[in-house]
Amino acid sequence: MTGSIALRLAGAPVVAGALVAVIADGRARDAADQAQGPFLLVAGLLLLGLVADGDGVFRWASARLLGVTAAPRRLLVLALVLVAAVTAVLNLDTSVVFLTPILIGAARAAGADEEAFLYGSVLMANASSLLLPGANLTNLLVLAGEPVGGATFAWRILPAALAAALVTGLGLLAVEELRARAAAAGSGDAAVRRLAGGARPATGMRSLGACACAVAAVLVLALPHPGLPVLAVGLVVAAVRVRQGAVSGAAAVEAVGPAALLALFSLSVLLGLLARSWTGPSDVLASASAWETTALGALSAIGLNNLPAAVLLSATPPPHPRALLVGLNLGPNLAVTGALSAYLWFKAARACGAYPSVRRFSALGVPLGLAAMAASLGAIAVLGSS
Repeated sequence: MTGSIALRLAGAPVVAGALVAVIADGRARDAADQAQGPFLLVAGLLLLGLVADGDGVFRWASARLLGVTAAPRRLLVLALVLVAAVTAVLNLDTSVVFLTPILIGAARAAGADEEAFLYGSVLMANASSLLLPGANLTNLLVLAGEPVGGATFAWRILPAALAAALVTGLGLLAVEELRARAAAAGSGDAAVRRLAGGARPATGMRSLGACACAVAAVLVLALPHPGLPVLAVGLVVAAVRVRQGAVSGAAAVEAVGPAALLALFSLSVLLGLLARSWTGPSDVLASASAWETTALGALSAIGLNNLPAAVLLSATPPPHPRALLVGLNLGPNLAVTGALSAYLWFKAARACGAYPSVRRFSALGVPLGLAAMAASLGAIAVLGSS
């Protein structure tokens, strides 16, 4: 709650400044045009995630995990695959908000050490956010000047996306294996007792949330600008559930987090205006190699947050857009300042009694993130398109 209030207060002058800039300068309107579609998309996806969660889609998926296996390593593999799939279809922010409690609960129910599940929910979400355009707003921001359908986007970046997800997943499995070997023989029973009630997730699922998610996935794949259509789908299904009393209006607003999105949108507009008034970022990128572009993207994400950084660095189409996305999407695994997903993950984890550590996040994320970026760039080099 304190963090949310602080974010609102910190965002207020940013919002005011951005609005003044938009009115005063046509270049800021261009920046707003670049940024608005992706932010509309993530708002729609977050609403869809809320409905899908209320309809039991995620609990059903978690129960299927436990129904397949309770062996910790196999369960972790399935959990990470679930994170990657939900991230690709419903955005990484939706993934961390709704899957983090499910992964922690599944780990506790199986008697597994929950660390790899806890940190894996956010690290794998970031690593999988190259898979489809809607998986991360940065994808749409950077490729705004290259309006292609989602299927074309996915095909061009698929090797890099798969490399990032595979390296991250293998690294998390290695972490789980090391901790399992070091754990005391009775730690599994203690982990089981930490799950309130000791029950597995409910298995029932209603169809509206699942169908709406499928429709959103088709729109993201088929349309070069899916933001407004996906938002419309999210608003419709959320309104249906609110009318039925299954979801409250306050819960819908909380799920979207308009204050945080508006603050990030406004900062993105201001940095977009800066990029259109100052050629420094585009000049640096114009002479940078693919590896240097990725490094610049990662450092900018950590320093500015990856959404504003994406607008700043892509006001002029960069020579290596996919290499830039590798840095912007995987760089946030190096530090919690890199993306909104980490903030949402902290909230979700604390809500279910987990206590994530900023230091541990980076201790795990730095080697995994660097290895994933190197693997992705290697795949891009083989493909011949950066």
